[in-house]
Amino acid sequence: MTDLTAVLLLVALATAVATGARHWRIPAPSLLVIAGIGVGLLPWVRDFRVSPQVINLVVLPPLLYASAEEISWRELRRVWRPVTVLAFGLVLASAAAVGAVAAAITPLSGTTAFVLGAVLASTDPVAVTALGRRLALPPRVQMMVQAESLFNDATSLVLFKVAVGTAVAGGALSGGTAAGEFVLLGGGGALVGAVVAGLVALIRRRTEDPVLETVIALVTPYAAYVLAEDVHASGVTAVVVAGVVLGGQAQRLTNAPIRLQVHAVYGTVVFLLESVVFAIIGLELPSLIRDLGAEGHAWPLQALAVAGTLLTVRMVWVFPLSAAMQRRRGIGPVTWRVPAVLSWAGTRGVLPLAAALSIPLTAHDGTPLPQRELVLVLTTAVVVFTLVLQGFTLAPVVRRSGIALEPAHTEREEANARDSLARAGLTQLEQLAELEAAPEVVVDQLRRGLQARLDHARAQLDEAADPADSTATAYRAMRRALIEAESAELQRLYDEHRISDTTRRRIQRTLDLEDVGLGE
Repeated sequence: MTDLTAVLLLVALATAVATGARHWRIPAPSLLVIAGIGVGLLPWVRDFRVSPQVINLVVLPPLLYASAEEISWRELRRVWRPVTVLAFGLVLASAAAVGAVAAAITPLSGTTAFVLGAVLASTDPVAVTALGRRLALPPRVQMMVQAESLFNDATSLVLFKVAVGTAVAGGALSGGTAAGEFVLLGGGGALVGAVVAGLVALIRRRTEDPVLETVIALVTPYAAYVLAEDVHASGVTAVVVAGVVLGGQAQRLTNAPIRLQVHAVYGTVVFLLESVVFAIIGLELPSLIRDLGAEGHAWPLQALAVAGTLLTVRMVWVFPLSAAMQRRRGIGPVTWRVPAVLSWAGTRGVLPLAAALSIPLTAHDGTPLPQRELVLVLTTAVVVFTLVLQGFTLAPVVRRSGIALEPAHTEREEANARDSLARAGLTQLEQLAELEAAPEVVVDQLRRGLQARLDHARAQLDEAADPADSTATAYRAMRRALIEAESAELQRLYDEHRISDTTRRRIQRTLDLEDVGLGE
């Protein structure tokens, strides 16, 4: 089997498993990891290896960019204090605790154990975002989980470079050197990301070609990552900053058709990359274990102890921090619900795996770096453990906590927004009608359309208030039946050669957009 065939089969497997996970409403990352392990254990499957350059350069940038685009500046300003504490203090504490435990229970030396701690210190934005999409968390909680995972990278990268430098060179870096590394990595990456975002915004404001806009959107995260890495800054931080800045300007940079196309293309790319990368994590574990040999027979217990240490340290940090925040905001008695969800959402994923794979093979004197294989096995095992255990149980924890938003809440919020938009449109239309800015027939047509949208929004609000009222449901069913009839007539006109394919596609797109706008 050639490498190309193996890659294509991996993509097909990952896509099929991820599609099944969506259908069965279970966490796709967790199921993908299990499927990867299952395939990796098959006797005729050869050892699977992927270089850290492939993960860092090909996979991570678009996934990080897509996660960062979802960050809201308004929500981020509300949670920057706890996010800062978690992104700095918790990362340092986790690295120190894992290093101490690993040095005590594994054959790893002190410096190599700290390398393991630095690798696993930060939560993974790709895994956290993939698991969090399906949970109806309150905006503040969702923002804390996602922002922490995106902004703790610079801290973990500095720790990792310090730890690897110590293990390879046999010496320790000073505190001043570590601080300088952090400024260069974090600050330099943020500066590069901001510059790239500014340049891309200037280009996109002057572009109205959907294909070119899509290409620019796909290239942006790679440009930010490569430029930052070329100046020895954090490419991950650059991608995150570029995504946050451009995500907040998306409505002003492009028009509606371009936004729809870019969103569709990016959704496809993210789905494929996420599916493949989580399957890779599972595939690599069996081959890494085989390389470890007989001397590493205790790795399951060691990985379990390391994972338990990470979860314990996270709880020790998150619960007091959450209690302090609740007291500061004056929200009644302190509750366990939010810190429990925050603690359980700290999964590891792609970033730790890429960091572990990038550990040098030899020290500066040319001798093999001791216990590198064990670090790789423990890292991958902990990643698998968190993705499977926390991934499958995060939704029950959220439901048990009672903080998840009810579907009715989201529906009422959306219906209220649609009601306000329709009223604003009617008000503006009446003002334009008084100025005689358009023929009366045009005004009447627009008025009927806006009134229909207003009636639909009111029906949704009435249904939310009284679930027994099925007006909105009946409206959606009837309108979809009409759209189906219109689509059939459109196809008949095309089959009879009365309209061109361009006209058919354009009108069908309009009908599809209306169908999607009806909701569920």
